[in-house]
Amino acid sequence: MRGIQITEFGGPETLVVSELPDPQATGDEQVFDVLAAGVNYADTHQTENSYLAQQTLPMIPGSEVVVRASDGRRLLGLVGAGGYAEKIAADPSRLFPIPDAVSDEQALTTLVQGATAWHLLRTSTHLAEGETVVVHAGAGGVGTLAIQLARHWGAGRVIATASSVEKRQLTLDLGADVAVDSTTADLTAALREANGGRGVDIVLEMTGGRVFDASLAALAPLGRLATFGMASRTAPAPVDPGRLMGHSTAVIGFWLVHVVQRPQLFAAAVQDLMRLIADGTIKPVIGRRYPLEQAADAHRALLDRSSIGKLVLDPTS
Repeated sequence: MRGIQITEFGGPETLVVSELPDPQATGDEQVFDVLAAGVNYADTHQTENSYLAQQTLPMIPGSEVVVRASDGRRLLGLVGAGGYAEKIAADPSRLFPIPDAVSDEQALTTLVQGATAWHLLRTSTHLAEGETVVVHAGAGGVGTLAIQLARHWGAGRVIATASSVEKRQLTLDLGADVAVDSTTADLTAALREANGGRGVDIVLEMTGGRVFDASLAALAPLGRLATFGMASRTAPAPVDPGRLMGHSTAVIGFWLVHVVQRPQLFAAAVQDLMRLIADGTIKPVIGRRYPLEQAADAHRALLDRSSIGKLVLDPTS
């Protein structure tokens, strides 16, 4: 089969297609043809070995796949690795059937990005009706879904940040009330101004560094900041517990792995998201569909922040 197997850690340049042996099924697994594979920011950390979990080589990246079952059905699955290839071995009991009304690309948005957005708002920050939600990187995979979910679940105001005029307009089209330039010098002031001069209740933050620091300072009393990434590769300032107590604010870490380890929690998000997509309540933003040979370009688009929406690899082309 054709696939991308990295043998040394590094950047997008490590993603080269080669001929590899077909995967071998073990235990309850079956070998499936891969119709599409999702591309996530976490994949860029995987290839660098800068992820929360240590990676081992050789490795085929890619944790999201749409596969074809022997009876013709399309199935969706989150796998540890192996998605960037024409075939994959997976346990069918851990795969989700895809409704006819949901495309391959739309289905792929429900796994990493969709389940992350769903649990950030529901499980981590416990969004209450009427609260203000800040969604950083609002034009990204998580952000585009988080904006729509926050609006659907009754947020009083949704504030999105993005780095370009085009991306900010997209967040407004998706339902954000205000779009803030993420590169503004005084981000704390900009977030408060976007909320009528008041602190904000919830921040979904995945950039780290100055964005984390400014967002924490923008919280209202009883506000919650959920951190789920560090795209800038820059750590924020140390968090002072005394400052948290003094303002009754919270910093909450989120890693989807811990949801996946509780299958009922993971399934609740994926199945609800597919229902919301099928009935038109949520409209995922789909970016480019790349052939397998252009996986490096997909990673570069994520890293330089030029991508919009969900990026997908097509091993069949």
